[in-house]
Amino acid sequence: MSETRPYTQVKRAKAAERTRAALLDAADHVFLTGDWEAASLDSIAARAGTTKQTLLRHFGSKAGLLEAGAQRGIDAVAAQRLQAPRGDVDGAIDNLLDHYEDRGDEGLKLASIQGDGAMADIAARARRLHYDWVDHAFGAAIDRAEQPERTRAALIAICDVHTWQLLKRDLGLGRAELHRTLTLMIRRLLEEDA
Repeated sequence: MSETRPYTQVKRAKAAERTRAALLDAADHVFLTGDWEAASLDSIAARAGTTKQTLLRHFGSKAGLLEAGAQRGIDAVAAQRLQAPRGDVDGAIDNLLDHYEDRGDEGLKLASIQGDGAMADIAARARRLHYDWVDHAFGAAIDRAEQPERTRAALIAICDVHTWQLLKRDLGLGRAELHRTLTLMIRRLLEEDA
């Protein structure tokens, strides 16, 4: 009997992790496609194929679920974005476009959040991650700039999700042309401010 206990514990732990991931996925879906504030715990749990009680056991509250989902998203974005090569404009833009193609709608949703509270805090953390990415990818060029604060602010704006939305969706640029356009803006900025 003692030989089956470790197997059962491992199996239970794996099932609990799958349930937790399903709940986080359901929360992400509700956040991105609907009104988080109006969503019930029952509806989020049902989307994950489980119960409200299970959701509460994992996260304690709707706020706990939101925070866990936000942290999971921020960790995933940081892992991808901070792989951008330092000091390589082309590589940084490839990294940025990969991110926006995968998560641009999420970025636009976060960027639209105003006010205060938990949702605004998550949006602020996402913005901070974008600023950190600019420092990571272009820090040496910013440090060499005649006006580093202006150069940093311009890079933040050029690489913003709204710039991607304007160029890709509003103006219809394909990836190659979008890449060339962003690269041109960044190179000219860095040359001008050197």
